[in-house]
Amino acid sequence: MSKTIIITGTSSGIGFALAEYFGKKGHKVYGLSRKNVESPHFKTVPTDITDQAQVKNAIVEILNTENRIDVLINNAGMGMVGPVEDATQDEILKLFNLNLVGSVQMMSGVLPKMRDQKSGQIINISSIGSEMGLPFRGFYSASKSALDKVTEAVRYEVSPWNIQVCTLHLGDIKTNIADHRVKSEVSEPYKKVFDKVYSLMNAHVDQGTEPVDVARYIETLLKKNNWKAHYYFGKFGQKIGVPLKWLLPQNFYENLMKKYNKLD
Repeated sequence: MSKTIIITGTSSGIGFALAEYFGKKGHKVYGLSRKNVESPHFKTVPTDITDQAQVKNAIVEILNTENRIDVLINNAGMGMVGPVEDATQDEILKLFNLNLVGSVQMMSGVLPKMRDQKSGQIINISSIGSEMGLPFRGFYSASKSALDKVTEAVRYEVSPWNIQVCTLHLGDIKTNIADHRVKSEVSEPYKKVFDKVYSLMNAHVDQGTEPVDVARYIETLLKKNNWKAHYYFGKFGQKIGVPLKWLLPQNFYENLMKKYNKLD
């Protein structure tokens, strides 16, 4: 059965792969991104999701053609790297404005229609890194963790209308995310260790899971009747970090993380 699916951040990377995949499957896919993308498989509605007026206009445009909204995949986001000490206020606000506020505005945009039709599915794309403070990615971890908690709250609030909401925590996916990260100026005390961690960070992305595998996993989620609040997708070595954080003594876990990030 064909669904109307809205996906944010479809100009490249995971978002583009998702839009292409579901469009080829016969779904009516609308991609929201600031950059217009020509594709035979989905329609781009140029939108800056941090602009509330643009979000509202995009939803109106979609509903002028479609009589329902079945799925929202909040994929748009950005990374941020650098020492916590060196981050500027503008960098932090830019990150949270997209990773948190933009996603919230998208949910607010589709929920009235989903309530009216008494059904809907919303997937907020987060990160395995939201479950722990990653070295030199503290604000990225924090922005995604904030989205996780908002998602948990929304699940309660919309449950009377048969609307399902979940967080999908991704490990490293092979995309061009490094080209779009906010990168703080790194002060001298941190430079040597940051350079080592940053090189490792990019290597993990280069060795990451293919974006189309994320699409296949989401396809299985959309077929489920009852969602959990959190799902985790990625390579075993990254996913295992989540339960280990819950189970291991804090100091022991931190030492493992230092070794994994070459900080020992």
